[in-house]
Parts: sequence; C-alpha cells; structure tokens
Amino acid sequence: NQKVKEKLMRRSVVIAVLCAALSMLIGAGIRSSFGLFQLPLVEQMGTGRETFSLAMAINNIIFGLPLAGLLADRFGPRRVLIGGGAVYAIGLMLLANVGTPTGLHLTLGLLIGLGLSATTYVVVIGAVGQLVPPEQRSRTFGFVTAMGSMGMLLMPLVTGWLLAGVGKDTSLRLLAVLAGSVVLLAFGLPSRLGDISQAGFMGEEEPFLRVLKRAGRHGGYLLLCLGFFVCGFHVAFIGAHLPAFLSDVGFGTRLQGTALALIGGFNIVGSYLFGWLGDHYRKKYLLSFLYFARTVVFGLFFFLPITQTSVILFAASIGFLWLATVPLTSGTVAQIFGARYLATLYGMVFFSHQVGAFLGVWLGGYFYDAIGSYAPVWYMAMALGLLASVVHLPISDAPLAKLTPELKPTA
Repeated sequence: NQKVKEKLMRRSVVIAVLCAALSMLIGAGIRSSFGLFQLPLVEQMGTGRETFSLAMAINNIIFGLPLAGLLADRFGPRRVLIGGGAVYAIGLMLLANVGTPTGLHLTLGLLIGLGLSATTYVVVIGAVGQLVPPEQRSRTFGFVTAMGSMGMLLMPLVTGWLLAGVGKDTSLRLLAVLAGSVVLLAFGLPSRLGDISQAGFMGEEEPFLRVLKRAGRHGGYLLLCLGFFVCGFHVAFIGAHLPAFLSDVGFGTRLQGTALALIGGFNIVGSYLFGWLGDHYRKKYLLSFLYFARTVVFGLFFFLPITQTSVILFAASIGFLWLATVPLTSGTVAQIFGARYLATLYGMVFFSHQVGAFLGVWLGGYFYDAIGSYAPVWYMAMALGLLASVVHLPISDAPLAKLTPELKPTA
C-alpha cells in the first residue's frame, strides 16, 4: 500500500544519505592527512617542497574538474562513485612505491585527484540534493560535509599513528584499502536519477545547455565562483603547509597532527551549524561573515607570537570556519537553479575552488623554496578573505523559476 511505499522510500533516502556521508568521511579524511606525508616524501626523493606542492596543486585541479559531476548527472552517482573509489585506492597503492617527482605527480596528482573528484563533494552532494526537499537541503548538505569533517578529525590522528608505527609505505597501502571500501558504499546510492526520489525534489526539467547558459549569465553564480576560489586557496594552503610551517617554528609531529585533527573536529560543528543556519537565514550573508572571520583568524595567528596555545586556538577557530562554506555555497546554487543539474553546476563552482587550491598549495611551496618563508601567502590569504567577504553581499539568490524574464538578475 501507499504507506509501505513511503516508508521504504524514506528508508532508501536515509541509507543513501548515510552512504554518501561515509564516502565523504573516507575520501575527505584521507585527503586531509596528505600534509603529513610531505616531509617523508621530499626527503625520500631528495627534492624541495615545491615538488610536493606541485603534486598537490595538480591534485587540486584534477579534483575540481566538473567531469565527475557531468557523469553523475548523466549516468547516476552510483557508477561514478564505484569508479572513483577504485581509482583512489589504486593511486594510493602506487604512491607507496613512488621514487621520482614524475611518479609523485602522476599518483598523488593525477590518479588520486581523479578518485577524489568522484568520491566526495560534487558527486555526493549532487546526489543528496535530489533526494531531500528544498527546505531540508542546507542542513543535509551540512550533515554530509560534517561527516567529511569527522574524517578530517580521525584520519590525521590515525595516519600519524600509522606513520610512527609502520612507516610511510605501509601507511599508504592501508589507506588504499580504506579508500577501496567506497566502492561498497556506492551501492547505497541510486543507480539512476530519480530511482529513489522519483525526481520529486529535482525541480522542473529543463534542457542541460539552457541551464548552463542561464548560469553563465547569472552574475551571482559568477560571484559564488569567485568566493569559492578564495575558500580553496585558504584550505589548500593550510591543509598542505601547516604541518611544515609548524615544524619550521620548532613544533613536532604530535602538535602537527593535533592541529589537523582539531581543524577536522571543529569543522564538524561549523559545517552542521552553518548548514542549519542556511535553512533559516540568507546564505550569502552567512558566507560573507565566514570569509571575514577567516581573515581575522589568519591575522591574529600570523602577527601574534606562535605558541602551542596559539596553534591550538588557531586550529580550533579556522576549523570552525573551514568547510562551513560548502553547505552554504552548494545550497545557494540549488536555491537559484534547482537540484536537477546540481552536480554539474556545483561542480563548476567547485572547480573555481580547486583553481584557488592549486594556487594556495603551489605558491606555498614556491615561496618557501624561493625565500624560505610562507609570509607572502599568509598576506594573500588575508587579502583574499576580505575580497570574498565583500563579493557575496550583492548576490541575487532568488530562485530563477520564480522570476519573470524581465526581473532575472545579473548579480
């Protein structure tokens, strides 16, 4: 009967959201621990930090390519997640045997970047957005992002323990096995669009190319891309270089791992809280506040004396603000354009995030090798934070479907 069908559908949606969230936990969690491998890898290869930074920069660009989102919208998220989990595991397994910069760029950069693009934000948020009603999207996105943050809390601690106990190569192989488990989680997601939700929350069907054209003409969408570029710059620089930065000022691996774990732990609270707030308040104003707060946190940490206490306070504060931008940015895209092509449209915004990430991680290594300091990148991070806090204010976030052609905004 109808009640039984509705109950089964609700159960399927819950399973799909949980599988998406666990995929995010594993994929984003492993990624958050890559900074711990920087010094072991460059010491083994006898190169400077820019070699690792370039590999991570390539990883960020590949990670951000909208290809996975396009494939998920075309063929369904399950197939994409299966392929992504397999490629992620292979890349980590091969990384354990890398001995040259080229090998590092092909494994950590290309293969693992491809795996990440198909197992984390774009694909799983796109899938979840089609399963829940609009009034619950932001908090659901916040929950999924918070699970990624849980991975950021757990995996640096686990990876630090593995590195100390079994070394770099075995640690990477064990992480590869964990990444491969995403293949099993993929079967909890729908194989095709509408398999669970019957397209009930995906919005009005509209030709794909028309949606892309409307997005390209929407000034608010372009400003979201600019803001997310800044987010990528921030998180990639901190994620890849904070452990080495702390090593330079005399702190050991224990505090480095603790700092990364604190970022992940407080990110759980921030992601879910701002996701919930996004269902009750204007997302663009929350985004403006987040970027301004990041700028303040960066400035206080960089200009004040660096102590163990300041490191802990910085990690907790920046963690609270870390990926709280994700449910708000993706929620704004879904609010404006609907959820039918969310994986593709958010994927393009996310690509701008990864262009910023490319620059953040690469410039960190470049300036360190050139002048022995990360100072220029800290200054850039602060200036970009102020820019992002301003550009979100004029965004028009009204749903396009509710606007007449004469009233459709350009910003």
